[in-house]
Amino acid sequence: MSTTNAAHALDDQRLTQVFSALADPTRRDIVVRLSVADATVGELAEPYAVSVQAVSKHLRVLEDAGLVSRDGDGFRSRRHLEAEVFDMMTAWIEKYRRTAEGRFRRLDAVLAEMGEAEEAAGTGGAPAASVTRDSRETSPTTRTTSTSTTTNRTTDK
Repeated sequence: MSTTNAAHALDDQRLTQVFSALADPTRRDIVVRLSVADATVGELAEPYAVSVQAVSKHLRVLEDAGLVSRDGDGFRSRRHLEAEVFDMMTAWIEKYRRTAEGRFRRLDAVLAEMGEAEEAAGTGGAPAASVTRDSRETSPTTRTTSTSTTTNRTTDK
């Protein structure tokens, strides 16, 4: 295996571990709380109806994924959120967001060509629709066009 393939496999393995760690709602809540301030296991365990040991197990999963570190050993050691891991996750998500946006742009171009071809042929027919994704939006926007009007409406998933 080449060095770049080995590095990619490690990154992929780490991403899998991070996303798996964040799949649990209690661990996500711990991450949220640690984003505000460092805390001990006891402080983190307070709002949950589980044992300190159970919270310690959750913290171990977060530590193994590289999301959380500690400043010492024992019950009084403080846990700290490692924000660099979120940079790795963001880069991965951004890569695929750009890919998806490219696909939406290509679909828009095909639909626009189809609409222009229908207009040129004089067939009229149904208005052409295009799907675009604005980077500030969370859902696709469907744009319906005809020769006289243009409307925008947001579709629900």
